[in-house]
Amino acid sequence: MTPFQLLDYAGVAVFAATGALAASRKQLDIIGFLFLASVTGIGGGTFRDLILGTPVFWVRNPNYVLVCAAIAVGVFFTAHLVESRYRLLLWFDALGLSAYSVVGAAKGLAATGSPTVAIVTGMLTATFGGILRDLLAGQPSVLLRPEIYVTAALVGAGAFILAGVLGAPATVSVAVACTAAFLVRGGALKFGWSFPAYKSRPGRRPEDIS
Repeated sequence: MTPFQLLDYAGVAVFAATGALAASRKQLDIIGFLFLASVTGIGGGTFRDLILGTPVFWVRNPNYVLVCAAIAVGVFFTAHLVESRYRLLLWFDALGLSAYSVVGAAKGLAATGSPTVAIVTGMLTATFGGILRDLLAGQPSVLLRPEIYVTAALVGAGAFILAGVLGAPATVSVAVACTAAFLVRGGALKFGWSFPAYKSRPGRRPEDIS
């Protein structure tokens, strides 16, 4: 198994765990766990493959779905042991984002040869599963939290592409990019890093517009 395949499975597994943790916070049944874990685990990669027009990765290799199912079952029986499941969800999400930003960039580059497209697909792969998870679980989207999020995915994808341009071996490129993405997202979670927010007047409600 190649480093990219290992990273792909790791990304799916970690994101699936965040989906299952979200299900535990909503006290869903085992089917709810399986559904949220699978949607979160494979959602970003599915979106990426549809955009690139390539065969959807889990259709070609159903083992990814089995990984999601195994993680869901494991979390179903152990989530109650965790004191702060939302904090764990956020840190697992940071790990998944780091892995998937690199996987998405690598697959985008392989499919198109364009560094720009690769960075975009890395960002989409790393964030879309979490967006779906929060939407389906009815919880505030991680995108709406004040800390840096999408930027961390862009840093990971960009670092992977830059390392490749500089001639670094694949394993080094992966390690550097994953570390960079995780440090940015982890630092944002730990220290509250964020960009300045828009400070003008808020938008009006539809009923206030004549």
